[in-house]
Amino acid sequence: MKRGKKYVEAAKLVDRTKQYEVSEAVSLVKKAATAKFDETVEAHIRLGVDGRHADQQVRGAVVLPNGTGKKVRVLVFAKGEKVDEALAAGADYAGGEELIPKIQNDGWFEFDVVVATPDMMGVVGRLGRVLGPKGLMPNPKAGTVTMDVTKAVNDIKAGKIEYRLDKANIIHAPIGKVSFTDEQLVQNIEALIAAVTKAKPSAAKGQYYRSVSVSSTMGPGVKLNTAKFI
Repeated sequence: MKRGKKYVEAAKLVDRTKQYEVSEAVSLVKKAATAKFDETVEAHIRLGVDGRHADQQVRGAVVLPNGTGKKVRVLVFAKGEKVDEALAAGADYAGGEELIPKIQNDGWFEFDVVVATPDMMGVVGRLGRVLGPKGLMPNPKAGTVTMDVTKAVNDIKAGKIEYRLDKANIIHAPIGKVSFTDEQLVQNIEALIAAVTKAKPSAAKGQYYRSVSVSSTMGPGVKLNTAKFI
């Protein structure tokens, strides 16, 4: 894969053989971010589990103490008073069955997170084919299937992110923006790591954290010292 000049220059700042402390890594990621826009900083966590087995799945959600730096649009599927409650809590959109054709037929996707009350999951289930591949299906483990729509909306707006394993047993999660202070990014990474550690399946054997790295959208990855994580 051919890399641009800026990436090649930025990569020279990082020692590929070294595992950095979190604060050092964050500082390097910010130095290596050369794009003209405010890049997202992401964590990439490779775990020593096999997500093909149900008892080794790692999935959940965590509220990052300093948010993600991104404005998140929330859609809530609910009935009656819960629709008003969701809108009062700050949901961008809320409604019921009438939203199905808008998403299914009109391809309306002006939202980033979907929350549903349990009594609406039969309706939302019809959207599985379109919401599922986009990672938008509400899930009780992530706190997005709940009667407490106020808390769900507040948490998401405050910087709640979902994390889950991909097919290679890696978690990719946003932890802020390059414009954040070093301290804000460090706090967000530590909150994510603490949540992933807590979610360790009892069936997981051997080394849990295989590797952890952080990078900006366009920058090189910086490996973290995982010795302190477990």
